[in-house]
Amino acid sequence: MAQAAVLQAHHLSKVYGEGAHTVQVLNDVSIAVKPAEKLAIIGASGSGKSTLLHILAGLDPASAGEVYVGDVCLSHASPQQLNELRNQQLGFIYQFHHLLAEFSALDNVAMPLRIRGMAKPLAQECAREILDAVGLSSRADHRPAALSGGERQRVAVARALVTRPSCVLADEPTGNLDADSADRVFDLMMNLAEKYKTAFVIVTHDPLRAARCDRVLKLNHGVLEES
Repeated sequence: MAQAAVLQAHHLSKVYGEGAHTVQVLNDVSIAVKPAEKLAIIGASGSGKSTLLHILAGLDPASAGEVYVGDVCLSHASPQQLNELRNQQLGFIYQFHHLLAEFSALDNVAMPLRIRGMAKPLAQECAREILDAVGLSSRADHRPAALSGGERQRVAVARALVTRPSCVLADEPTGNLDADSADRVFDLMMNLAEKYKTAFVIVTHDPLRAARCDRVLKLNHGVLEES
């Protein structure tokens, strides 16, 4: 029997503006992400890829349509339920790492577990394990300023995975990196998706990297279609 989707959206639309000055960014978009699936979303700059990702994460409301994480409908969830759902079921990786400058790599990775209420020693133990998985155990005590761009993004990958989410949403996760670092980070995401059986939805402008995913969808004039 087929497994239920970990993340799905039905007939999403997103419109900005009012009256005669509206812009429709998404038009009747539906998507279902299977457990452990690696899904790439491509499209021209400004096509609405990031908007779609933010709606899937519950960070931006759709103008119409519904998003489900597991069997929970985001539009029917309270703010507290949304926060808990994002902490427990979803991971996020952005183009810019968004690490907290005053904290070490270890404490940055442990942060989602501390927010969940986990005791500091156990949270740090889990964080060390995932930092080891991304090859940064020796850099655990360094703050972001002491890390290279590629290392900072690998810490961001570790932070996204430390809660063992069912799905990670990655918005141009290699966009700020040089070619070698970008390859290393993308390879890492592919390997960790397999290791932890975590679904990944990756927005990228790079068709070669997208082709390494299980499925590629293209956002074109607000419409999501098989590439």
